[in-house]
Amino acid sequence: MTKIRNEVYRALSDPTRRRILQLLRQRDMTAGELAEHFELSKPTMSGHFNVLRDADLIQGSKVGRTIVYRLNVSVLEEALLALLDLFNVVREP
Repeated sequence: MTKIRNEVYRALSDPTRRRILQLLRQRDMTAGELAEHFELSKPTMSGHFNVLRDADLIQGSKVGRTIVYRLNVSVLEEALLALLDLFNVVREP
């Protein structure tokens, strides 16, 4: 479990990946739609998608020749709650 959380925190450490997650919070998007929001090469974007997928923060489904990405909210919530617990932050019920 700790390894998974570390992968999540590593993925969240990059501003581009955080922005990808923000965009996916609004709706599922294809790799191309996400790339339109950044001035990055396809290989660079692909690398970001790989890190996010490895951390299980996003999931991709192949539709024809495109991949549609969606946010895996439960993994993000779990990592954030673990971080709050780590620092003994009291949460309201």
